[in-house]
Amino acid sequence: MSEVAPGLAVDSVTGIDVSLPLAGAGARSYAFIVDWHIRLVLGLAWFVSGALLYNGRLSLNPPLTNEARWFGTVVAPALAIYFLYHYVLEVAMHGSTPGKRMAQVRLVTRDGGVPGIGPLLVRNVFRLVDSLPVFYGLGLTLVVLTRDNVRCGDMAAGTLLVYAQAAPSLALTTRHAAGSLGTLEAGAAELVAELLARWPTLMPAARAQLARQLLARHGAAAADLAGLDEQGLRARLEDLAHPRGGAPA
Repeated sequence: MSEVAPGLAVDSVTGIDVSLPLAGAGARSYAFIVDWHIRLVLGLAWFVSGALLYNGRLSLNPPLTNEARWFGTVVAPALAIYFLYHYVLEVAMHGSTPGKRMAQVRLVTRDGGVPGIGPLLVRNVFRLVDSLPVFYGLGLTLVVLTRDNVRCGDMAAGTLLVYAQAAPSLALTTRHAAGSLGTLEAGAAELVAELLARWPTLMPAARAQLARQLLARHGAAAADLAGLDEQGLRARLEDLAHPRGGAPA
């Protein structure tokens, strides 16, 4: 059995390194079960309502003859809801689904970004392989045995499932040769600019923790930072990156 990786290390040339904890078989199974119930209910709801409207009475029976209109208006949409549920929602919700949100996990690429339409399509096509022989037997086995807790679809698409709500392990460092972070004005502006660029993609707890660490290393008092909300922290970061009276870094 491969050693399980503690997390996905997202490296940065400017110095902000974030470790995203990898989700295992338990979180995956919980998210899948929630999503399975949701898509089953949605698919059945369409089928039942469509059949009632089609028949014009309290009956779910299909027509005695093969009618294309029955298949196109009742059966096909229900099947589409069931089988396209994951792909459509993962694209619309940027690597998440209702089940993943309840399990507090999300999909990312191997560099920590949001997967695109292509990788998500590949990942979902491979569900046919991962579901073999029954009940996602192959997929769950691979999640347990592989170092990054991935199934076939993740291997093919280059995606990982990470915990979204857990505050990541944060390391604020600099790779510039001039010295510590606190003495590098140019390096500090670069660090802050990257954090501001990543701000929408980070969880609130994570970006607040990053902002407080970075501001504290540049002389901000802990008591002052504790009273700031996210908007206040971001404003302080913007002041640090673009000092008043000076040119933008």
